[in-house]
Amino acid sequence: MTTTPDSPASGPVADARPERATRAGGLLPADPALRRATLLTVVNSLGNGLYFPLGVLYFTRIVGLDATAVGFGMTVAGLVGVVAGVPAGRAADRWGARQVGALLWGGTGVATAAYVLVDSYAGFLLSVVCATGLQMASRGVQGAIYADVLPAATRVEARAYLRMVTNVGIGVGGVFGAVALQLDTRAAYVTAIVLNALSFLGPALMVRRLPLAPHARDRQPHAAHAPAADRWRAVRDLPYLAVTVLNAVLCVQYTLTEVGLPLWIVERTEAPRWTAALLLIVNCVLVALLQVRVARRASQVPSAVRAMTWAGPLLTASCAAYAVSAGRPAVWAVLALAVGAVVQVLAEVLSAAGGWTLGYELADARAHGVYQGVFGAGMSAGMMAGPALVTVTAIQHGRVGWAVLGVLFAAAGLAVRPAVRWAGRDGDWRGEPA
Repeated sequence: MTTTPDSPASGPVADARPERATRAGGLLPADPALRRATLLTVVNSLGNGLYFPLGVLYFTRIVGLDATAVGFGMTVAGLVGVVAGVPAGRAADRWGARQVGALLWGGTGVATAAYVLVDSYAGFLLSVVCATGLQMASRGVQGAIYADVLPAATRVEARAYLRMVTNVGIGVGGVFGAVALQLDTRAAYVTAIVLNALSFLGPALMVRRLPLAPHARDRQPHAAHAPAADRWRAVRDLPYLAVTVLNAVLCVQYTLTEVGLPLWIVERTEAPRWTAALLLIVNCVLVALLQVRVARRASQVPSAVRAMTWAGPLLTASCAAYAVSAGRPAVWAVLALAVGAVVQVLAEVLSAAGGWTLGYELADARAHGVYQGVFGAGMSAGMMAGPALVTVTAIQHGRVGWAVLGVLFAAAGLAVRPAVRWAGRDGDWRGEPA
């Protein structure tokens, strides 16, 4: 997907819109609400990038907890976050997405700051369940915030821009996280944790100042007092749930770069260990370069369906490239892994853009909070299941395991079109006016 924004669209996604959320080149937000959201995103992603490389090591090396016990606690926290996503979305419909988002981010900041006080497993479990659970519950609320503050016509492109900003922020924060790891002192770890906590508390104060878009001002009073049958419609909307599940399966791909490939490289290939870091850099750079352009061409339901349909087979191709790297000389192994990583990025930007569009356009505009809560919970579940799924397939069974993953991804991508057709059968309430 290397066509310019103003050139005739080509490839798997084709119907670009004239509206733009960003200025020429995609560097500066044109919309005031997006500019404020960008500042919020920069602050939070810098803190997250700072914390990601050292979080587990803090609890194992500094606090002295068992690594397996830490992993179990983080899994429990993730489950709590998945379950909390839907009621958090309903709360956003009832009291306003910005208000609920502020509370969730503020609570996450306080719980994260509590890490510095942990001196036992019970304290760790309490703090990590609160911090991770609140952070994951905020994922759907964040989607509802964007539904309220960004114009519907450019919302998907704006989310792509914010994702680009997130990648850059995490990368920059990760550099400082590496410095803390190199120092390897309690003071360095604690400083990183406190800064990460502030990166949630700052956005919690800023989010309430985001201005509502005109369509949201008209909708909000009615959403708060919607009939009981409409408030929880998302959890009974089978077509929407089907699309959510398929998107969740495609979200498993995110754990490949973070978990699957480092293990695969070390245990199954002759590639040097630094290849894992190289592939992560390739991923971040290409996502930053491509995501906005692709999103502009997947901002309507037909193009979003095409994007997700192509994403599945592309992920299958990337799995095949990764599988080929086993048993090859180091140079050829690195080459195969790099090809797989590039193909995976194409699938990632397509599925992300398509998922954002379908998550909004197939939702009931009167209950964006609970619908985005459901969709966000699905994404969280997919990313939670990813490490275990990749381990029991590719890592344990080699090429056969990669083949199983590839078939799963292809099936999910190809099933999106019939699932969306099913969703289109139901009534005229779907979608949201611009």
